[in-house]
Amino acid sequence: MQARLDLFNNPVAAKILKHFTAAGAAVGAAGLPHSTRELVLLRASQINGCGFCVDMHTKEAVHAGETDQRLHLVAAWREATVFTDAERAALELTEQGTRIADAAGGVPDEVWERAAKHFTEDQLVALVATIATINAFNRFNVIVQQPAGWYQVGQKL
Repeated sequence: MQARLDLFNNPVAAKILKHFTAAGAAVGAAGLPHSTRELVLLRASQINGCGFCVDMHTKEAVHAGETDQRLHLVAAWREATVFTDAERAALELTEQGTRIADAAGGVPDEVWERAAKHFTEDQLVALVATIATINAFNRFNVIVQQPAGWYQVGQKL
């Protein structure tokens, strides 16, 4: 499989993706736990069918110390006992924020309130920014049919 566009060598794409990457990097200072961020990145990518991002974020999460068991259970987090209440709230917000078009009213208040119980305002900003940027990355990759499987840990493209 070959991508419809070469996002990595196109100067316009490089400029746009540089800003997306910078937005994602700014989240680090907000205190959102790294493991929560990786779970969010993976879950949104699964929902959106972005093989490239599923590959990337699975590899990055393993490299950062995440367990195979937890990664295998992200898609079924509701039934899994391996996630904290805070992670569950973040995953629920991720699903609602990623499937925003499916809910006429947007993200339900009760979903937001569950997340707000576990995260500070700065962490909530970081969580929302993470959900928004990964959805943007997913859409870029899915639309251009970016092939998956070749990502190497640390590339951070």
